[in-house]
Amino acid sequence: MFHLLWTAIIGLIVGAIAKLIIPGKDPGGIFVTMLIGIAGAFRGTFIGRAIGHYGPNESAGFLMSLVGALILLGIYHLIRRGRTTT
Repeated sequence: MFHLLWTAIIGLIVGAIAKLIIPGKDPGGIFVTMLIGIAGAFRGTFIGRAIGHYGPNESAGFLMSLVGALILLGIYHLIRRGRTTT
C-alpha cells in the first residue's frame, strides 16, 4: 500500500519538475502531472535496461525517471505543434 503512495508522490515530483523544465502549455492538473511522472519512470526503466544500465529486477532512479518524463513531454509538444494550423 505504501509502495503505491510513494510511487504517486515521486511521480508527482518528477512530473512537476519535467513541466518546469519544458516550457509551454501542458495538459491537465495534478493527476496528469503525476501520470506523466509515473510514465516517465517506466520509460526511464525501459531505456536504462536497453542500454544495460539497469538489471532485470531494477527500476529507474530519480534522474532517469526525469529523463523519461522529459521525453514524454517532448513527444507531446511535437505532436501538438504538428496538429495546430494557423
